Formats: sequence, C-alpha cells, structure tokens
Amino acid sequence: MILSRDRILTTHVGSLPRNETLSDLLTREEAGEKIDPALMAAEKDRAVRHVVEKQNAAGIDVGNDGEQQRVGFQTYVPQRMAGFGGVSKRRRGREFEEFPEMMEYIKHRFPHVSKQQNAPEAQADVKYLDIRPLQDEIARFKRIAAESAKFSELFMTAPSPGIISSTMMNAHYDTHDAYLDALAREMRHEYLEIHKQGLILQIDAPDLAMDRTMLHRDLTDAQFAQQCEKQVAAINRGIEGIPPERVRLHVCYGNWEGPHIHDIALEKILPALYTAKVGALSIEFSNPRHAHEYAAFKRHPLPKDMILLPGVVETTSNFVEHPEVVARRIEDAVAAVGDRERVIASTDCGFGTFTRREWVVEPVVWLKLQSLREGADIASARLWGKRSAA
Repeated sequence: MILSRDRILTTHVGSLPRNETLSDLLTREEAGEKIDPALMAAEKDRAVRHVVEKQNAAGIDVGNDGEQQRVGFQTYVPQRMAGFGGVSKRRRGREFEEFPEMMEYIKHRFPHVSKQQNAPEAQADVKYLDIRPLQDEIARFKRIAAESAKFSELFMTAPSPGIISSTMMNAHYDTHDAYLDALAREMRHEYLEIHKQGLILQIDAPDLAMDRTMLHRDLTDAQFAQQCEKQVAAINRGIEGIPPERVRLHVCYGNWEGPHIHDIALEKILPALYTAKVGALSIEFSNPRHAHEYAAFKRHPLPKDMILLPGVVETTSNFVEHPEVVARRIEDAVAAVGDRERVIASTDCGFGTFTRREWVVEPVVWLKLQSLREGADIASARLWGKRSAA
C-alpha cells in the first residue's frame, strides 16, 4: 500500500452511483430474472468506464470500479453462494423504530430499491460456488483502468463475515459464531482472489460500528466491543496469508441520513479494530455525530504499521464541502495520527451502497470528489511547506 510521501493521496470507500439502465438490470437479476449476458456485459463495461473516467477527472489516486457490477456492497453474496433462501428478518436500527416518520420518508424517497432488509437468510450450509463472476469483475476493471486510468493503485471491495451475517440472517447454524466461521471460510475465496489479482483488498465491515444499534443493540458497549473482537477475528481468518499492507478495513455507522443518536463512540471500539491484521483503517469523520472523534487517537494511538483513511467528505448530503473545509479535516487527521505520510484522504462511506438508494445525486458526487482532491492539495502545501520551513 502506497504512502502519502510528498503529498496527501486521495481515495474513496468504494461504491459510486449506477445509471438507471444498469440499476434495472441488476435488480431484475437479483430477483431471479434471466438477463441477456451480452446486454449485461455491455452495460457493465459502459458503467465501469464512466466511473473510472470520473474518478480520474476528479483526481482520485487509489480508485476502483465503483461497485458498478454488484447490486449492493454485501447483498450480492447470495448470488455466489449456496445455502441461502427465504427472507431474512433483519433488525432495523433503533432510530428507525423511535422515529417512524424517518422510515416513511426513506420509503417515499426510495420506493424501488434492491433487497436490503429483506435479503435471503442462511437456511443450509453456506458454500461458495463460482469464483468466475469475481474474476470477470476484476478483469473488466483492470482492462478499463489500463486504457485510461492514472490511478496509483487499484482496490476492490468485499464484505466482512460480520456484515454478511447481520444482513443475511442465520436460520441454520447452531450459533452465530459458527455462522461467522463458515462465512469467513467461504468469503476467503473472494479475499484471496482479489489479492492474487494484484489489487488492494478492502474489507467492508460497517457491522463493527453500525450493528451496535441493530443486531447487537441489546449488548452493553463493553459486550459489543467483545463481539467486535470476534468479528475482527473472523476477518483475520478470512485474510490469513495476505500481507497486511495489501488490506484495508472500512468501518462506519451506517450510510443513511438520520439522527445517529445511538451510535457507539469510536474510542470504545478502536482497540478491537486494532486487532485486525490490516494495513489501513477507513473510518468516517465527516458525519456530524463523529467529527470530534479524532480525540480517540490520543487515548488509543494508531499502530505504527497502520495507515488512516479518514472520511473528510460526507456521503449522505448534497452539500459540496469547500476545499478549505476538506483541508482542515485532513490536517486534523494528520495531527491525530502524528504522521502526514500515513494519512490518505477518503470519504465517509460509499455513494452507491445499494442500487437505487443513492443519497447524493451523481453530478454532486464528482464535485465532492473534486473538492476532496483540491482540499488534499491545500493540506499538502501546508503540511510539506511546514517541513520545508523547519
């Protein structure tokens, strides 16, 4: 994994908005409809090329395919694994129950979405079936990136065992831990393939923070931190053998516009996150409920062998952050870490977490990424300028 040697590098969390044609095809495929393979391939080509070009134009250093080829960041898994069926009874976040008006607002805003709360459940032993869809994703991205991309590095996302287990609920295994073990074993196929193909592997694990208000809301904070350790251990089993510097871990509080008043404090889970055998942590800091949490690094310093990918651009609002605001957030991150080279500026979360549930309209996404780059340049001039003056 590259470091910000002479300037602050930029990246993002992964998902980017999908066009309506591709969204329609993905949701129909998820529903079980047979889609013409040639049509799907052509639309994926078009969509991946579009987001690659847009990332390049915005000045993103470490880019990906925008998850254009998946219906959701974790809900695509049942399409590649046996053992799933029926419908999960996934628990909603506490705030959705306390504020039913918000639930109605979301239903009104996103009337036609892919499976999220109603994904399949595990009804038998889960088993990974075919690595070819992932290989096709990687091949398409690498081919298109080679044509025009100026990325310093390429990354690809894959969901953690924990977020799969709390989205596609367990209706088969004797214990949740047994289900986690099975998912870690089977998702290892994807983790290893992404690494084998030379891409940075990003593990998406919103469960490590978000599930405090969802699946594990009945635990105390201390008990939830212990549960996080189990879920990180499952990640470690899945990525065993992959050099830590080739893996980054994304953690967030749920990518929705809401009160977030029940979110757990970063300080309480940070020690558990540090047990992950990864080279970088991606954490949101532009969410208004968490912009103050750099202070957690004073009590729990970032390990010397880890990079921080702070979210310095928010992903559920159509406000475009001023580059000066971005620069100040980056400088806060550098001060918290104590090393400018171990900070890569990023976004809070994805802009297209699920198909047809994009909080930010597409033209604004590119403006936000452009502001990310401009803010990183401002911060770089200050940070490296201070060094020259020293």
